[in-house]
Amino acid sequence: MSSKTSLCDLLGIEVPVVLAGMGGASTPRLVAAVSNAGGLGILGAAGCQPDELRRWIAETRELTSKPFGVDTLLPASVRRHKADAAKGPSPLDRLPQLQAFAREFMAREGLARPDLPASPAGGDTRRQTFSKDFFEAQMEVVVEERVAVYAAGLGDPGPWIPRLRANGTVVMAVVGAVRHARKVAESGVDIIVAQGHDAGGHNSPIGTMALVPQVVDAVAPIPVLGAGGISDGRGLAAVMMLGAAGAWIGSAFLAATEAGITDYQKQAIVDSNEENTIVSRCVTGKPARLIRSKWTQAWAESGLEALPMPFQSMVSGPVLASGMAARRADIVPGFAGQGIGMIHAVRPAAEILHEIVAGAQRALKRAQELL
Repeated sequence: MSSKTSLCDLLGIEVPVVLAGMGGASTPRLVAAVSNAGGLGILGAAGCQPDELRRWIAETRELTSKPFGVDTLLPASVRRHKADAAKGPSPLDRLPQLQAFAREFMAREGLARPDLPASPAGGDTRRQTFSKDFFEAQMEVVVEERVAVYAAGLGDPGPWIPRLRANGTVVMAVVGAVRHARKVAESGVDIIVAQGHDAGGHNSPIGTMALVPQVVDAVAPIPVLGAGGISDGRGLAAVMMLGAAGAWIGSAFLAATEAGITDYQKQAIVDSNEENTIVSRCVTGKPARLIRSKWTQAWAESGLEALPMPFQSMVSGPVLASGMAARRADIVPGFAGQGIGMIHAVRPAAEILHEIVAGAQRALKRAQELL
């Protein structure tokens, strides 16, 4: 790994480590730090308004001359707010009940409803409405800014590939099943991220160790990045031995000095172990792994069914915003994967990256000695 791999040549980087595009955490400072250290930083821009995304790209370019990418979401469909006779009742029919539950939770925890719900990525969430128009406006910025790499954290970027490729943009897609990998492969993506159940945030029901080699076999020769539970060099070495060309790593960088999350959330990462995460729909409406909290516990005990994305954020948004305003780690510790038990301190991103690479070299050397 002291020399560039084919993945490194494709991305213009020095080591086969890609920062996961984590909303709220993968902000310009962290992205530039990872790219400057030899990996590939990816902006977690799913919640960014188009003008904010453009500012982030400009800021990152001021901090690094190395390649970096942008990650947004491209869900296959976003349901209408109104009832559709063909599809049944609108998800919003249950919204008042769930919002009442959230208000009761906030009152019980002494949380004041904020006037301006803040998104983890910053900005005014009253303007953030996930819709077809919102996603398309984000993508127009990605195209116009001619970013080096675009990563679809959710969905198929196929319709955008001709314009992206015309700009020389490398296109990636994150998947959680072989059938999804085959679909984005047919669309023409350059790299596929196989993200398993161990991962923080939105993930797969399939474990990383099982998912990665099956995706590798299904889409060869397209390079695959392994993701989910990779917090040190042994994890990087493991997915490469499973056939991956490198790793997409998120949680290990949550405790980076440059990460965009709060200090108390970084400390929550350091203080947690492998049993402290849970997969829940209580935040986004899709299954996502996050650190256990009073909110996840209350939601699980309620027996309520979450609204589909993006409507669940209308329920969880005020809870999370008020928890963040009060600096309540017991309410909003954040998203994280099962590998956080290997994270023991807040450190600079470059130090984290270099240790991962060195650990992978040691692991691969040990494996060679076994032959």
